[in-house]
Amino acid sequence: MLIEVARQLFAERGKKDVTMNDIAEASKKGRRTLYTYFNNKEEIYKAVIDKELDHILDSMKNVSSQKTEPDEKLRNHILAHLDAVRYAVNRNGSLRADFFRDIFEVDRKRRKIDVQEIALIRQIVSEGIEKNIFKRMDVDLSAIIIFYAIKGLEVPYIRQNINSEFEKNKNSIVEFVFMGIKKKHS
Repeated sequence: MLIEVARQLFAERGKKDVTMNDIAEASKKGRRTLYTYFNNKEEIYKAVIDKELDHILDSMKNVSSQKTEPDEKLRNHILAHLDAVRYAVNRNGSLRADFFRDIFEVDRKRRKIDVQEIALIRQIVSEGIEKNIFKRMDVDLSAIIIFYAIKGLEVPYIRQNINSEFEKNKNSIVEFVFMGIKKKHS
């Protein structure tokens, strides 16, 4: 509850303009309770980032558990990744600037879920090769390449409100990723 209250305050005002006192007041808990769990505002901020990243990973795990063919599952994974990242950034209002300003901190925190996401992609690619839907390829390398291709699309996708062409073309972009791995069936 403290993390969610802090996230809301950071989203409204930005990290810089929120104090530990503000979080304690908004959560209707005493400062002592807040300090029982967190030593300072920076720890709460990191907990907020972790929580947001967990939501992103959960959405991709949900896709991986679907009972669909690997090509459809990978397509859904890519779209879920992009949509979850955009949602997390957009729902955090003023915190968005802090995320981009603290990109190294966010990226450092992200590394642990990146490894898990690459494993999810590896699983989908392996299944696609086994089912003869994807070409034979180095599964580990392919999973890493697909992951970084998706990650590279995040900023344009987040900023799509500036350029709505990205949203219109996102399925074409996903198909472009598939052209390199999907087998051609006549």
